[in-house]
Amino acid sequence: MSDVAQKEDVDYWRWQEYHRVFSNKKWKSKDIITAGVDVGSVGSKAAIMVDGEVYSWGVMRTGSNSPESAKKALDWAMEGTGLRLNDLKYIVGTGYGRVNVPMANKAITEIACHAKGANYIWGSSVRTVLDVGGQDIKAIRCDETGRVTSFLMNDKCAAGTGRGMEVFADLLKIPIEDIGKVSLSVEEEPPPVSCTCVAFAKTEAVGLLRKGWSKEKVLAAYTRAMAVRMSNLISRVGLEREFVITGGQSKNIGIVTRIENILGVKCLPTPNWRENGLDPMVAGAIGAALFAKALYEKEQKQ
Repeated sequence: MSDVAQKEDVDYWRWQEYHRVFSNKKWKSKDIITAGVDVGSVGSKAAIMVDGEVYSWGVMRTGSNSPESAKKALDWAMEGTGLRLNDLKYIVGTGYGRVNVPMANKAITEIACHAKGANYIWGSSVRTVLDVGGQDIKAIRCDETGRVTSFLMNDKCAAGTGRGMEVFADLLKIPIEDIGKVSLSVEEEPPPVSCTCVAFAKTEAVGLLRKGWSKEKVLAAYTRAMAVRMSNLISRVGLEREFVITGGQSKNIGIVTRIENILGVKCLPTPNWRENGLDPMVAGAIGAALFAKALYEKEQKQ
């Protein structure tokens, strides 16, 4: 096969699937072992907690079958731990497919779970959370315990979301994990694209490319449009420091930097998930596992 053919076969949209186990922690049968399974429209995540502390987590692509995606994500989080399903005392499902998590004892909205997960990852100072999912955006305000006090969401179109970014990665033939860095490589920030719908924004981008715009400039224009849209949602819910971003786009430095510039605020630093940190993409699953612990303990008292 030629080099050209090989390049055409690249799935530029495909992001990395991975899991982590904190091997320094040990679990015992008497521990309260809970799990959260977050089945999103694009990614499925699972987190396992031992006595309220994260023990392992996994991130993978959501397939066409939500129950099967939930099972695979949980199996992925348990891989290498020695845990089995019956070791888990309580499981909470969340996310776009939360009602289709067959092993869950209860389903809780991703809004509540992301706020709770952000509180766990960054601490009690977090007051505003922007969750960028596969097909929607949520701006959430919470208190020092991670309880939601107000929220707004925009789910009318996939623009400005994980799925929208996947479309542009394939269109421009830029690996999705490089999108943010590439979008910041322009010498001067272009105006944002006028369309927010993915289908129309893609058509507009093709037109700009034909006019001679570079890929970097087109990507900067689309990324800025996403950042403007997200910033408007945050402003409407009421920005209160400290501010964090969860979901896959928390790793997109182009989005994060532009939101910070528009709002005039710095996000709390993203944990280094590659070095045994907690991944903001798993915030919903972590929050669900925390709710699972609380619900299990409540059951035991009754």
